[in-house]
Amino acid sequence: MVKESDRPHAPHRRTRGKWIALALAILVNLAFVGVLVFSVTWRNPPTPAVSAELYAPPVRTPPKPEPKPEPPKPEPPKPEPPKAEPPKPEPPEPPKPPPKVEKPDPDEAEIALKARQQEERKRREQEEERKRREQEDKRAEAEKRKREAEEKLKADAKREAEIRERQQREMQALREQADRETKARAEAEARAKVAAERAKLQAENAARARAEADWIRRIQAKVRGNVVLPPDLAGNPEAIFEVVQLPTGEILDVQLRKSSGVRSYDDAVQRAILKSSPLPRPDRPDLFQRTLTLKFRPVD
Repeated sequence: MVKESDRPHAPHRRTRGKWIALALAILVNLAFVGVLVFSVTWRNPPTPAVSAELYAPPVRTPPKPEPKPEPPKPEPPKPEPPKAEPPKPEPPEPPKPPPKVEKPDPDEAEIALKARQQEERKRREQEEERKRREQEDKRAEAEKRKREAEEKLKADAKREAEIRERQQREMQALREQADRETKARAEAEARAKVAAERAKLQAENAARARAEADWIRRIQAKVRGNVVLPPDLAGNPEAIFEVVQLPTGEILDVQLRKSSGVRSYDDAVQRAILKSSPLPRPDRPDLFQRTLTLKFRPVD
């Protein structure tokens, strides 16, 4: 079992082991780089220097008379060029001493660990804050779209309600106008009907009055034909009689309602009425009157 006194130092040992492994890895990498540099330098000899001489161009001179050719002299043998010596290998560079690895301080490692943990916690908090803001932005955008959709629905409903209300008002106005026109037409038709009935009634009354007047004239004419005027009658007096008759024209009674002032003329007219029975009947049965008022004058 691990002692209680050894537990707090366990993180320090793990941190120290990490630093040792890191130092060994750095040393191995440096040794590998040194071997690579040495092998490349040994295999690539230095490039020999190349020398070149520059000559000025020859100056032209007037031609001289050609000398007579001399016999050729034997050329001396050309010296052989010296053989190039192989390049000497350069001595390898001594390996660099490994960097000194300082032993980490447990307190510094713990501080660094706490700093990393704090940074990690801060990073997680920032990430959570970013996600939270993104969610809030998405939620706000969704709520905004929802409000816009609701406002659009409300605006569409309001516009449709206004259209329906306007259509209802127009329909109501059309119905009222149609009712007014129907009422006016009905009133005009009623007035026309009343006027026609009145005209018809007036025409019927006029026709009845004419027929009745014609019937009365025929009765008066018959009675007048039977009147014997007295010889001493002066002027044109009027006598009015009330005659009661049957539908067949038979006279039931004759009464003097207004005297002409001449008794002989009144008696003569009464006798003529009784003598004229039966009286002429009207052309229309509805014109018959049981009691007639007849007026008589000597001269009509």
